[in-house]
Amino acid sequence: MTEVIGIDHIYISASDLDRSEAFYDKAMAALGFRKNTFTIGGDPHVQYFNRHFGFVLRPARSRIPHDSYAPGLHHFCLRVEGKEEVEDAAARLRAAGIDASEPKLYPEYASDYYATFFNDPDGLRLEVTNYRAERRRRHDEWATRGQG
Repeated sequence: MTEVIGIDHIYISASDLDRSEAFYDKAMAALGFRKNTFTIGGDPHVQYFNRHFGFVLRPARSRIPHDSYAPGLHHFCLRVEGKEEVEDAAARLRAAGIDASEPKLYPEYASDYYATFFNDPDGLRLEVTNYRAERRRRHDEWATRGQG
C-alpha cells in the first residue's frame, strides 16, 4: 500500500502579494526557511522551503478576506522539536517584527500542547507547536498499533 510520507508543498493565495511577501520574508527567515521565486502561467510565485516541504505564495484572484470558518484552510501549524524551540521561534518572530503570541501550554488541546500563534496580512492564522508525546507514539508505534 502506498504511504504518504509528508507534505510536499502548500499554496497560499495572497490578496496583496508584495505585502505578504514582505511579511513572510521576515516570518519564514525567522523559522529557518529559504526562499526562491518563479512564475507559473504568468503569475509570480514566492516559495519558502526547508528540508521537509515548501510554502508557496501566489496572487489571489479575488479580494475576499480570509475566513477561518468558511470552507477551506482554517490554520497552518508548523511543528518543532520541543518547548524550547517553540519559545525560540516566538522570540525570533517577535524580533523580526511579527506579533507572535507568548508561548504557553494549551491543556485543552493536549496535556503537553505548547504553542505560539501569529497571523499573516490576510488573517491566516499560523502556529508553531511542539512535537507532542501522542504524535511521537503515533509515529514510533505505527506498525504495531493497528487500525484507528
